[in-house]
Amino acid sequence: MHAWKRLSIATVIVAAAVVTISPRIRFSAGGALVNLGMGLQDDLHAFDLAHEHSITPQQVWQEFAHNNELSSRVRDVLPRSVEHPLVALAVCMDARIDTSELAGDTRRYYYVVRTAGSILEPAEQEMLELAVRNGVKVLVLTRHTDCAAEKAATHPELRSRFPALVNAVDRRDVRLNEFLQRPLIREKVEKGELLIKQLFVDTTNDHLITAAQLNEAVGKITPH
Repeated sequence: MHAWKRLSIATVIVAAAVVTISPRIRFSAGGALVNLGMGLQDDLHAFDLAHEHSITPQQVWQEFAHNNELSSRVRDVLPRSVEHPLVALAVCMDARIDTSELAGDTRRYYYVVRTAGSILEPAEQEMLELAVRNGVKVLVLTRHTDCAAEKAATHPELRSRFPALVNAVDRRDVRLNEFLQRPLIREKVEKGELLIKQLFVDTTNDHLITAAQLNEAVGKITPH
């Protein structure tokens, strides 16, 4: 029997075995495989696998487009189901935060709103309210450790260089309170139909922690 045929039979047997085991084990096994794949790519720091950052913008775009072509072909062969999101995440745009790793979940049960400094300007507030109207049951509003936007707000030179960003950081709590006072949000919370959590993301491991836990661990960010 050819090697590829033996491999195909083995794959079918493994797939059949996985389907018969509990959903919790399947979920954990899938997460382990996802992390294995990430681990295989993690030390490939060169963007185009050959050069670091000494490449032109056009070369970066060509590599990005090529990777998208490869990824979309895999998706065509292995299509995924679409789930209705039950959780909405507000997360900073910082690339160190991987939203899929926050819950170890690739099943698309999440809306994600990403902004500089996790600031909820009116448009983002409306997007989250629309998500709640469409069935979201939990909102996770996050900040994170070592935030560049927060650092800029405390640095005199950067405050003058990035006034719009700094002003947004300064008004973050005001924007948050505006969102929490929106009629639909208040109504859902009061009825027990919506849960809102305000947490920090530890950028070293994507662990969600409270402000008190963060202050105890690193003492860098004062809770509001």
